[in-house]
Amino acid sequence: MSKSAWEIMTMPSQSKSRSASAAAAREAVERARRRERRQHRLFWGIGGGLVAVLLVAVGLAVALNHPAHGDAVTATIPATPAATAEGRTDQPPWPTPADATNRVQAAGLPMLGTEGTIEHIHAHLDVIVDGKPVTVPAQIGIDGASGQISPLHTHDTTGVLHVESPVKADFSLGQFFTEWQVALSENQVGGLTAGDGKVLHAYVNGKPYSGNPAGIILHAHDEIALVYGTPAQQADPPSSYAFPAGE
Repeated sequence: MSKSAWEIMTMPSQSKSRSASAAAAREAVERARRRERRQHRLFWGIGGGLVAVLLVAVGLAVALNHPAHGDAVTATIPATPAATAEGRTDQPPWPTPADATNRVQAAGLPMLGTEGTIEHIHAHLDVIVDGKPVTVPAQIGIDGASGQISPLHTHDTTGVLHVESPVKADFSLGQFFTEWQVALSENQVGGLTAGDGKVLHAYVNGKPYSGNPAGIILHAHDEIALVYGTPAQQADPPSSYAFPAGE
């Protein structure tokens, strides 16, 4: 049976209607997908922000309850250094102590895993007994076995005292002599005491220092001299030291 004239006339419009409906459906699907993607991005953006805030809060809590190592070291370096020294009372020479860590702790200082860089100065020490120099040993304040080091130490036998601290602080000659394990006071160094025609005088940059020399504060490029002997041997104490370039 042949199609009626009406069916033939209405076929194009029906086809157009179906195409329009399909296009509208596709557009609706696409709009739904775009909406879903926006919601997904919004969810993860908010979630990520909340995670970041949570991580920061946790980090702050950990930091408050567990101070950094640097803070712990700062707490163990005294604001006011010891102005006395304790140690051996025998005759020179005085070798490097066998237990560096014990001596550093006796001086009230910490042992560090590495040399500090905040306070970095060098002073020089001369010890002169009866007109002859006494060697200031190497490796004072250094524990080679554990790889640890005091912020106040020596590397060699030149008499150069190294201050390499992780914080700004004052360091004293008394702290160093305690690390060296040599007694020091106004009238005594080791087993040498003033009397019977002998005197002990301290000098800083050639100028007499009054009082207990253990209280001398170390400053950059100071020349510190402890001179034990007759009054005549006090005539020309060292007043300077030629520090190597860069020190």
